[in-house]
Amino acid sequence: MEWVQLKLGYQGMFVVDSVGRSGGIALLWKEQDQVELLGFSQNHIDVKVIMEQGEQWRLTGLYGEPNRVLRHRTWDLLRNLSRDSNLPWCVIGDINNVVEVGDKVGGSQYPTWLIDGFNEALQDSGLIDMELIGHQFTWERGRDTEDWMEVRLDRALTNLAWLGLFPLAKLYNLESTSSDHSPILLVPQVVAKINAPFRFKFENAWMMEPMCEIIVNDGWLRDIEASVLQKIKTCSGSLTTWGREITGNFGGRIKQCKADMKLYRGGRDENSTEKYRMARTELTKILHQREIFWRQRAKQLWLQDGDQNSHFFHNYASARRRNNQITRLKNEEGNWVE
Repeated sequence: MEWVQLKLGYQGMFVVDSVGRSGGIALLWKEQDQVELLGFSQNHIDVKVIMEQGEQWRLTGLYGEPNRVLRHRTWDLLRNLSRDSNLPWCVIGDINNVVEVGDKVGGSQYPTWLIDGFNEALQDSGLIDMELIGHQFTWERGRDTEDWMEVRLDRALTNLAWLGLFPLAKLYNLESTSSDHSPILLVPQVVAKINAPFRFKFENAWMMEPMCEIIVNDGWLRDIEASVLQKIKTCSGSLTTWGREITGNFGGRIKQCKADMKLYRGGRDENSTEKYRMARTELTKILHQREIFWRQRAKQLWLQDGDQNSHFFHNYASARRRNNQITRLKNEEGNWVE
């Protein structure tokens, strides 16, 4: 690997040595200060990537457990790693797992318990399987024989924060290789952020707060002689300032409620019991508000407010934002311009 590093001209490298003739993984990078090691094992290397613009994200190179009986080790590893950081996260490598029956062609049918187990691990870890561009299988055996089999074992998994950082990222199957595995290439593309003019938008989640009606009434009646447009402007300004704490801090509010519930859970006195009940009620309300918040952005208005689909709404809203992203335009001559 030192020879490979020298040939590539890379400054950074970390290697997990093989055990006998099995295992062995390596990670190489161009600039020494671009990457910070977070952890490693015989099956993974976990690092923090620091970009030139200052953004930070997490990359985990993973070699999945090949033994089906021990496949739960990979699933548990993903779950444990997901708890270590809130950074945008990408997992890539020979994962040795499939997400659906269609990921395998030829040979015996892939066991359902393995597919279900992997998908449950992805859901628990907050990871999404990236679409592969090109040939849909990355490993093969027995080509041009009756036992020819192809499977998609190599993949990239990301969380929603990573997709938000790289909304135009693409995963390619390079196909050409002398190995039984095809190399995959992940191209994370940063989109330049454009500060659009602020436009007030009323949040449906605000309606669960009694203070919302008070703020609207106060803004509307503050100046009796003001025009309707001026009254709307006054109300929208007050709502925007107040609303940031309601819909802009779901994580902090949920964390505080859980801390209060943990603090008063064991108390038997009347005060502790009441504080616990209030915290639990507030947590239920915040979770409902968060669901309404993402539902409004997802534009899935055919679902009812009470449905517990926050994760679905979040995924849909993120996908909708990526689809609506304009990265280049065609000029009058028919040429593409950035």
